[in-house]
Amino acid sequence: MKTSTPANLTRYAWLASGAAVLTMLIKTVAWQMTGSVGLLSDAMESFVNLAGSLMALWMLSLTARPADSDHAFGHDKAEYFSSGFEGVFILLAAVSIGYAAIERFFNPQLLGSVTMGLGVSIFASIINFLVARILSRAGRRHRSIILEADAQHLMTDVWSSIGVIVGVGLASETGILWLDPAVALVVAIGIVRTGWILMQRSIAGLMDASLPPDQLEQISTLLESFRCQGLAFHTLQTRQAGHRSFFNLHVHVPGDWTVRKGHDYLDAIETKLLELFPGACITLHMEPTPDDD
Repeated sequence: MKTSTPANLTRYAWLASGAAVLTMLIKTVAWQMTGSVGLLSDAMESFVNLAGSLMALWMLSLTARPADSDHAFGHDKAEYFSSGFEGVFILLAAVSIGYAAIERFFNPQLLGSVTMGLGVSIFASIINFLVARILSRAGRRHRSIILEADAQHLMTDVWSSIGVIVGVGLASETGILWLDPAVALVVAIGIVRTGWILMQRSIAGLMDASLPPDQLEQISTLLESFRCQGLAFHTLQTRQAGHRSFFNLHVHVPGDWTVRKGHDYLDAIETKLLELFPGACITLHMEPTPDDD
C-alpha cells in the first residue's frame, strides 16, 4: 500500500497558516468595531493558531528529511515538538485572555457596532470550521499528530467563537456588561483543557509510549491468525513517532522448519502489519519454539 510522505503534508500547514492570518485579521476588525473583550480573546486565539501553524510547517519540513547517520530512524519525532509547542502557546493565550477578562470585570465598557462585529466573527468561524475538517481528515489518514493537533485547536477556536458570539450578543441585548468578560473567562478555561491534552500527547510520544489499546487489539487479532499455523509470539514492543509506528516482535517457529520457510512466514506477518500500519518500521526476531530448544 502506497502512502503519502511527510513532505506533501506541508500543504496542509500552509492552508492552516493562511486561514490563521485571515481569521486573525477578521476577528481583530470585529474587536475594534465592538470593543468586546470576548472578541479580543477570540482574536488572540487566532494569533495562537498562526504561531502553531508556522511551527507545524517547520516541523513537517523537518520530518520529511530522510534518515541519516545521526538519525537512523528518521526525524519523525519532530512532530511532538510542534504539538507540545502549540499546547504551551494555548496555555499562555488562556492566561492573557483571563487577565483581560478580569480587568474588564472591574472596568465595564459599553459595546458598539455589535451586529456588524458579530457578523464578521461568524464569517471567521466558518473559515476555521472548514479548515479544521480538512486537517482532521488528513491527520487521521496520514497518522500525523501535527495535523490532528492543528485541527483540534481550530475546532476549539470555533466553539470558543460560538460562546463569544452568544455572550456578546446577550450583553448587548440585555445591557448586562459583565456577560462579555464572563464569556471570555469561559473561553480561557476551555482552551486550557485543549492545551493540556496536546501537551500530554506530546510527552507520551517523546517518552515512547505504546500504541493505543485499539491498535494493539488489531495486532493481537492479526497474530492470532498465524498461531493456528504453528507460530507463537512474545515480547511485542510498540511505539509511535509522528506518523510512523515501530514494532519489535519475537516469533517462535517449529524447530524442524527450514530457515527459508520461517522467513517466508515472517515476510507474511510483516506484509500484514504494513497493511494495517503503512510506513511502519518492523523488526521481527525468529526463534525456535521452547520445546525445540
